[in-house]
Amino acid sequence: MDDTRRPLDVLEAAVGERIAVELKDGTQYDGRLAGYDQHMNLVVETDEDRDTTVIRGDNVVSIRL
Repeated sequence: MDDTRRPLDVLEAAVGERIAVELKDGTQYDGRLAGYDQHMNLVVETDEDRDTTVIRGDNVVSIRL
């Protein structure tokens, strides 16, 4: 069995799960991953105010599941 996982495979498995996203400027978003695209742009439903936030993939430093 091949244990190699591509980043987009990991994001696909994480849709609907809680994540923490850290941006280049140090900002952190906690919430549920609602979607993503091939550029790793993320749609996150934030916990704080139940807003939906779109995060440009170029600004992402890390995504924790």
